[in-house]
Amino acid sequence: MAPQPRLEGKVAIVTGGASGFGRGVVAKFVEEGGRVIIADLSEEAGQAAAQEFGCKFAVADVTKREDWERLLKTAVDAFGQLDIVVNNAGATYVNKPTEDVTEKDFDLVMNVNVKSVYMSTSVLLPYFLEKKRPGCFIQVASTAGVRPRPRLTWYNASKAAVINATKTMAVEYGPHQIRFNAVSPVVGSTGMTHLFIGKPNTTENRKAFESVIPLGRGSTPEDIANACCYLASDEANFITGVNIEVDGGRCV
Repeated sequence: MAPQPRLEGKVAIVTGGASGFGRGVVAKFVEEGGRVIIADLSEEAGQAAAQEFGCKFAVADVTKREDWERLLKTAVDAFGQLDIVVNNAGATYVNKPTEDVTEKDFDLVMNVNVKSVYMSTSVLLPYFLEKKRPGCFIQVASTAGVRPRPRLTWYNASKAAVINATKTMAVEYGPHQIRFNAVSPVVGSTGMTHLFIGKPNTTENRKAFESVIPLGRGSTPEDIANACCYLASDEANFITGVNIEVDGGRCV
């Protein structure tokens, strides 16, 4: 007998779900029976992914309260509920000396990486609390927040803030059965890889980064999706406040 899909009956919002790690999460969640709303800035990529996976799509700037309010309304109107929030959308600036980081660079990583989590919880926690409904928030953080590299100081700091806030809220909202966890990829092959490396995203340049990963490769969307699926499933209903480093041993 085939196993029951692990996310059957659950509704998820996945930010940045049109590409990279987010797209991998969407594919896995749908495969496991979840109903998914893809939130992304790119309407073209978002609509294409939604059509491919049979999902809902909403254009969303994750730093805007009104966009989160619209995402919640979309979930409730379309599916009658919300269960899982994957805060995957992220940004970085090009790898460079810290004294060369501009205020625009700083605002970008703090807004997209940190303010987005603030906004998602500010808008969505009241829904879970008022409905007395268990909830699951998963932040896609980074090994940079645990074991930072030089030249990406404020990106690293933004991801450390995400991990810390995740742990704090896990303690605060545990009594309400609302779980908070993070997943931390090491560098992989996504649209932002060249920024982390600070050079063209070639096999040779990636090898320098991958040489410090014991398992010898970067994170894939499938790796991150598998970790997120576990945390979102009932198998993890006693797991909260953790940061799973999906990094091939990089942080050891």
